Amino acid sequence: MPRLFSIRVAVMAVVLGLAFVLAYPTLASYLQQQAELTQLRSQVAAARERNDDLQADLARWDDPAYVTAQARERLAFVMPGETAFRVVDPEIVPDTAPVEGAAPSSELDEGLTLPWYATVWDSVQEAGAAGDNEDAPATDAGTPSP
Repeated sequence: MPRLFSIRVAVMAVVLGLAFVLAYPTLASYLQQQAELTQLRSQVAAARERNDDLQADLARWDDPAYVTAQARERLAFVMPGETAFRVVDPEIVPDTAPVEGAAPSSELDEGLTLPWYATVWDSVQEAGAAGDNEDAPATDAGTPSP
């Protein structure tokens, strides 16, 4: 009798081992796909939330008051008849007051008095002037020009 019992246990162990070998890759793949699915669902939820935020931002631009506020804030626009004041950080402003009619003492002072679009325009003009000088033919110092 003990011999039959050991054969049955051995057969059962082989069957269970074979079942584990066959089922483990499938189970591991299933668990990995479930983890990926959970991650992708969270990414979709985050993308939908970002989309909702962007739609809300886009809807704000339909409001004329918001457009006016953005123009005032970003571009320093003022309505006709209003006086624009610019508050400057005291750490950046020089301690000495500028003399009326005098040119700014440095490029830093000039940059503080100009709005951003004037600074951009000045840089475009400087770049154009530099490009004009590069297009001119180079002359040697020893060669006389006609």
